[in-house]
Amino acid sequence: MTALQIRQAFLDFFVSKGHTIVPSAPIVIKNDPTLMFTNAGMNQFKDIFLGEAPAKAPRVADTQRCLRVSGKHNDLEEVGIDTYHHTMFEMLGNWSFGDYFKKEAIAWGWELLTEVYKLPKDRLYITYFEGDEKDGLEKDTETYEFWKALVAEDHILRGNKKDNFWEMGETGPCGPCSEIHFDSRPDSERAEVDGASLVNADHDQVIEVWNIVFMQFNRLKSGALQSLPNKHVDTGMGFERLVRVLQGKTSNYDTDVFQPMIQFIAEKSGKKYNSAAKPGDADWNEAVAMRVLADHIRAISFAIADGQLPASNKAGYVIRRILRRAVRYSYQTLGFKEPFFNQLVPLLAEQFKGVFDNLYSQKDFVQKVVLEEEVSFLRTLQSGISRFEEFVNSVIPFTGGKSIDEIGDKWDEFEKAFKSKIIYGAFAFELQDTFGFPIDLTELMAREKGWTVDMEGFEAALQAQKSRSRAATAIDTGDWVILKYDESVEFTGYDETETIAHVVKYRKVTAKGKEQYQIVLDKTPFYAESGGQVGDKGELVFPDGEIVKVTDTKKENGLIVHFVDKLPEDIDDALTAIVDPALRSQTNSNHSATHLLHAAMKQVLGSHVNQKGSLVNADYLRFDFSHFAKVTDEELAQIEAIVNQKVRQNIPLKEERSVLYAEAIQSGVTALFGEKYGEYVRVITFDDEFSKELCGGTHVKATGQIGFFKIIAESAVAAGVRRIEAITGVAAEVYINEQSNLVNQLKELLKNPKNIPKSVEGLLDENNKLKKEIEKSILEKSSGLKNELAQKAKEIGDVNFIAQKVALPNADAVKNLAYQLKDIVPNLFLVLAADFDGKPSLTVMIAENLVKEKGLHAGNIVKELAKEVKGGGGGQPFFATAGGSDVTGLDAALAKAKSFVG
Repeated sequence: MTALQIRQAFLDFFVSKGHTIVPSAPIVIKNDPTLMFTNAGMNQFKDIFLGEAPAKAPRVADTQRCLRVSGKHNDLEEVGIDTYHHTMFEMLGNWSFGDYFKKEAIAWGWELLTEVYKLPKDRLYITYFEGDEKDGLEKDTETYEFWKALVAEDHILRGNKKDNFWEMGETGPCGPCSEIHFDSRPDSERAEVDGASLVNADHDQVIEVWNIVFMQFNRLKSGALQSLPNKHVDTGMGFERLVRVLQGKTSNYDTDVFQPMIQFIAEKSGKKYNSAAKPGDADWNEAVAMRVLADHIRAISFAIADGQLPASNKAGYVIRRILRRAVRYSYQTLGFKEPFFNQLVPLLAEQFKGVFDNLYSQKDFVQKVVLEEEVSFLRTLQSGISRFEEFVNSVIPFTGGKSIDEIGDKWDEFEKAFKSKIIYGAFAFELQDTFGFPIDLTELMAREKGWTVDMEGFEAALQAQKSRSRAATAIDTGDWVILKYDESVEFTGYDETETIAHVVKYRKVTAKGKEQYQIVLDKTPFYAESGGQVGDKGELVFPDGEIVKVTDTKKENGLIVHFVDKLPEDIDDALTAIVDPALRSQTNSNHSATHLLHAAMKQVLGSHVNQKGSLVNADYLRFDFSHFAKVTDEELAQIEAIVNQKVRQNIPLKEERSVLYAEAIQSGVTALFGEKYGEYVRVITFDDEFSKELCGGTHVKATGQIGFFKIIAESAVAAGVRRIEAITGVAAEVYINEQSNLVNQLKELLKNPKNIPKSVEGLLDENNKLKKEIEKSILEKSSGLKNELAQKAKEIGDVNFIAQKVALPNADAVKNLAYQLKDIVPNLFLVLAADFDGKPSLTVMIAENLVKEKGLHAGNIVKELAKEVKGGGGGQPFFATAGGSDVTGLDAALAKAKSFVG
């Protein structure tokens, strides 16, 4: 069976068992603060398991895109090394929401594997939960009895909490599980060693293929287990592993899921892929590299297609890290010195056409983003290599990491350090943390030169950074205190801004030493942050007159969570939930304007424009969109004109709730990539022929309420992604008035000229002429200084030493003087000090021959001198500069300079 047939057979089987097939959720999670990525098939159903939302169907099945590279489930470092771990993988799953339970799930799992896929029964092993005394959990004898009716007892094994109690994270839904393992070893090996002894023993040919989880508990923050309102079934079968088993392969990478990409990589690199290579073999590294590239392109491409661009923090940093790991292997092991990794995107998109079409429809955009990231990181690699070479050629590695001052005259004591050849951990960490240069590449380059890396120092620096990061972001979230069970929260905010409600549960949250509370109401007019629109603010008013301010509203799974600074005295009372009407009105205007902007851009720039992110609040709107060139001033003016025309037409809002998703898409509605849509959706229309989008946000009743629309900025966000910022209504009026006042002030300053641009051009021309005259004067002055300073050079050994204060107006003049002196004074060691309007400046210039012969480094020396002026600096071995805050320390810095020559 091909991979396509295997996937379809799974879905068809569960349709025959009464399951509804649901689409995969995006790989990036937006409304769950405990997760960045979908790491299991159950993530999109978490709110159902917790009883926070009703199930739309009692039985469902799907294939879910998952990513495991962070948090509790982190497989990144194994990827490419072994045969069965991946970053992005498909999880085939069938689910029961309080419908069937253990008996049916076990029977159907066995039927599918042995009767549909026809796997040999004697190669299958079953595990079940043996219980755990600490958690007060007994052995799962019920599961054992169900399996015993189907499977030989010697193929049913007890498993501990680590292997047979599934938990999504530190808190959340969990329960005992039963795993199905497959032994793919040759018969000769099976005859020698019983497969039962290799289950869960990290044997690469005895692997888990399916996990059936009996979801019945919620793990609280305290560690205690709380029974869920209903018992559920959550199964997950690794698609890539299943394909491997059914296609009779010993590695996931040898199947038709990965081989097209691996063979493409092999052809382009001119290297052969050897799937049988072992560590130590000549072609082992190449095989690992090809597997890494074939795997990582999947995670990166689907994450970008689902709306997560590579970035320098949070989820974006994880994607960037995966991408850079792939590019490093491409560069370091496969010899691709030019961008290559991005070329895998079209191949991948074609492979998943008809399965996950959102990648195919965006393949050009995704490839462009990967290409730009690849180009950037290749530059980083070159920069890191240069910094590495600078380091090993400088004096620092030969001083035990000590400064020149700390060494003083005791150079003999550091003779051994001259031969130590150690890359200090702090420097290796700086390369990785600041410049994105991976530690393993630093280790490789060090070995090539016969050096070693101080890994203890590196790990210490890494852990210190992690500790700082944890401390800065630490949030202590308490367990929910439940006042009454309510499956879902009713949102009334489309129709009203005030509602009578009750608190159903609350919890305390502590962040950065500040206590706050989160409250859930049975119904609320407060819009929770979603789809780019910020959460509402307002008040909860109680009958006794107590007012609790709502500072923010966010979504968590299916809940609308209100953030407040205190709890009410009588939390059981009915309350009036009141949204701040002014903020809501301004936010509505900006949100509706975003829809008009999106439609106008498609008209002006082309149908390829798609939303890649947005922010809508009361002050302004920000809209990120796919486009490969800067939007010109003419195009911006045209877009702005179209939007304002629609505003003046006062088009009434057409809002349709509970529209079937399939019908909405057929009608030509705009849907956003990376959003998870249910069976029913909400359609927002401003003129059927202009703007029609799926949207859950709040809007104006007619476009005239927007008042006026003004674009205030256009910029680049990432490769192929541009950003427009705009304002509406009163904010736009204020902006226009400010611009008008600015023009009037300018006219007054220019004595009310008839042609303002021409007058400004005249002033600029005059200014440029004066600048050139000043620059000429400065050059003449520095040339005069050149000869004067050259005569003051002192011979110290074979070095011509100059350390002087100079009265020059800027850094360029000092630099010019330094280079002039270098040309006429041999063996020069020069230190120049200057006072630029109370700001101290230091410049160090060292002849190249002194750098090589004496191991001097201007960048390191200027850092030491800068301490005297309470500043810092750096630069190249032969030229460096520094600044500071204490101009009185310049004389001390010049005096100190002489010690470096001595």
